Amino acid sequence: MTDTQTRWLSAGVAAVVAAAGSVLAAQAPPPGGPRGPQPPRGPQNQVARVTDVMQMMAALPDTAPATPKKPRRVLVLAKAQGFVHSSIPLAARTIEALGQKTGAWTTVISYDPAIVTDENLKDFDAIFLASTTGTYLDDPSNETVTAARRKAFMDFIRSGKGLGVIHAGTDSYHGAPAGATPPAPPAPGTRPPQDGGQPLWPEYNNMINGYFKWHWLYPTQIAVKIEDPKNPINAPFTVPDRQTGVPTARPFSIVDEVYTFNETSYVRSRAHILTSIDYTKMPAEVKALEPAPQRTDHDYALSYIVKEGQGRVFVEVLGHDESIYKQTPMLAHILAGMQYALGDLEADDTPSPAAAPTSAQK
Repeated sequence: MTDTQTRWLSAGVAAVVAAAGSVLAAQAPPPGGPRGPQPPRGPQNQVARVTDVMQMMAALPDTAPATPKKPRRVLVLAKAQGFVHSSIPLAARTIEALGQKTGAWTTVISYDPAIVTDENLKDFDAIFLASTTGTYLDDPSNETVTAARRKAFMDFIRSGKGLGVIHAGTDSYHGAPAGATPPAPPAPGTRPPQDGGQPLWPEYNNMINGYFKWHWLYPTQIAVKIEDPKNPINAPFTVPDRQTGVPTARPFSIVDEVYTFNETSYVRSRAHILTSIDYTKMPAEVKALEPAPQRTDHDYALSYIVKEGQGRVFVEVLGHDESIYKQTPMLAHILAGMQYALGDLEADDTPSPAAAPTSAQK
């Protein structure tokens, strides 16, 4: 582990408390109402800032954790139909750069969902969702095309291919169905409930294992728990025990916009959890910012892997801010997760046991 990684991983949890005051001052409840299909938007920016790209490339890991079993090709889908994150072009370039530097894969970046067809996907080994939002695959004017794209997408993964998802890929296909009656406004002085709405593509929602309910705004500092120190995808967040050599977790804190998922959309036992929010270390003032309904188990995963048919899914919930793509351990974590999704890195993907009771997390 490099000195840079050690300094980053050693960031004290005490910093979470120190940051709480500024977070409380900056954070306000987001608008109420579930997210559903979005109206058409203007052209989406497809160009990352040069300084961001340079800083990302300087932080890239030197090598991949596994040797590809064959030449790999990754399709980055970067279409956002809902909220458009400024970090999308950088996320796409990051996947491209990780593959180029390590030789783990080559990359095609597309902002056009029309690329998702059975024939086109034959050329790829994995898809990476770069903060896609809303109903990003759909053609609002053609139900037949929409159905064909969705089927091609699911068939691709279930056939033995891979899927990588970062941040707002989990803010897709949920909310209020088109034409639904808007929720009544909250009573004066109260916050509207925020539960993420309904699943709009249940197959996708189950596979991703969670959709956006609410988030702590950037810059919220969060204590991260390493759930499985022995998993090779978590190697960047561990150090070997001096006596046994067994990987030992190095918990850390990180600043980003952090999503929460509702009680029904995210189920721990459907996935193998890699990292999560260490809720026991979160200041009470920051916990209180989350509106009802809160999860009764306060189980907030940050990264995990899922088996879907014969395929593999890697989900990284962080990734809102450009700074996430400039940290070597995070990039190494994403690299390893993508190699798992591609089928090149063996990793334990046995579903995790249920979360501890809420009383044990206070």
